[in-house]
Amino acid sequence: MDRDVDVAPPLPESPAHDRKPSATHPDGGGGLRAAVRVASHALIAGLPVAVLGVVAIVLGPEISGGLDSRAVAAWRTVFTAIVIQGVPFLLLGTLVSAAISAFVPAWVFTRVLPRNPALAVPVAGVAGAVLPGCECASVPVAGSLMRRGVTPAAALAFLLSAPAINPIVLMATYVAFPGNPWMVAARLVASLLTSVVMGWLWLRLGREEWLRAPKGPTGHTAGVSRAEELRVSLQHDFLHAGGFLVVGAAAAATFNVAVPHSALRLFSDSVWLSVPMLGVLAVLLAVCSEADAFVAASLTGFSPSARLAFMVVGPMVDLKLIALQSGTFGRAFALRFSSATWVVAVLCSALVGWWLL
Repeated sequence: MDRDVDVAPPLPESPAHDRKPSATHPDGGGGLRAAVRVASHALIAGLPVAVLGVVAIVLGPEISGGLDSRAVAAWRTVFTAIVIQGVPFLLLGTLVSAAISAFVPAWVFTRVLPRNPALAVPVAGVAGAVLPGCECASVPVAGSLMRRGVTPAAALAFLLSAPAINPIVLMATYVAFPGNPWMVAARLVASLLTSVVMGWLWLRLGREEWLRAPKGPTGHTAGVSRAEELRVSLQHDFLHAGGFLVVGAAAAATFNVAVPHSALRLFSDSVWLSVPMLGVLAVLLAVCSEADAFVAASLTGFSPSARLAFMVVGPMVDLKLIALQSGTFGRAFALRFSSATWVVAVLCSALVGWWLL
C-alpha cells in the first residue's frame, strides 16, 4: 500500500516535465522539426519529378522512335512553354495569397469592401486591376480571400478580372494591336463586364454546396509567428496548385498536337461560328494572359470580335484554370462555374465587339 502511495505522485509531474522543453525551451526541437517537415515536403514534391526525369532519359529514345518525332517535339515545346509561363505567376499568386493570410487581418476586407454583397462584386472586379499576374495567380489569391471572410461572389469576380484587366495584360494588348486602342478598350470593358456579371450570377443562383471551402491556413493563429504562417501557407498553396497546372498544361499540349490548324479555317469565314470557335480555342490552347494578345493578333483570318473573344475567354476559362479551380474549390464548382463563365464571356465579347470594333 505504501509503495502505491509513493509511486503515484510522480505520475502527473512526468508529462508536465516532458512537455516543458518542447514548448518553452528555445532548443526544444521546434526548429529541427520544421526543417524536417520542409525537407519531407520537398522530397514528396520532387520525387515524382525525379522519377519521370529518369524514365524520360532512359526510355526517351525508344518512346520517340515509336512516335512522330515532330509531334513529340511540338508537344514538349507547348507543354514546357505553358508551364514556364505559368509557374512564375503561380508563385507570385501564392506569395500574395500567403502574405494576405499571414499579415492582413480579416477586418481589413470588411472595411474595404462594401457590406452589401451586390456592391462588393463590382468593387472586387475593379480591384483585379492591381494584381499583375495571370490566371494561375488569381486562383490561390481568391481562395485566400474566401478563407479571410470575403463573400465568394466578390472573390470570384476578382478571380476572373485580375488576369484579364491588369496593366501588364492591357499593355501587351496595346503592343500586339498597334494603332488599335479600341481593342484594348474592348478587352477591358468585356472582361470587367464578364467578371461582374458572373459575380452577380453566383450571388443570385450559386449554391453553397457547389463550392468547396478552400483549404489552407487562415492566418493569425495564436502563438505562431507571421514568418511561419507565411511559410506554411506558401508551401501549401504552391505544392497544391502546381500539380493541377501541370495537368492542364499536358491537356493543352495534347490538343495542340492532335488537332490540325487547317481545321480552324473552316470556321473563320462564318461570323456566327468564328466567335464561339475562338472561345473554344482559348480554352484548349491555355495561353497565359500576358501572351494571348499576340496569339490573337496572329489569327488574322478571324473577325475582330472573334479575336476579342479569344482574349476575354482565355484568362477566365482554360484547361489549366479549370484544373486549378477543381483542386481548390472542387470539381462540381469548376464545371458549373467554368461553363457559365464561357457563355457569359462569349456573349459579352460579341456585344462589346459589335459596339466598339
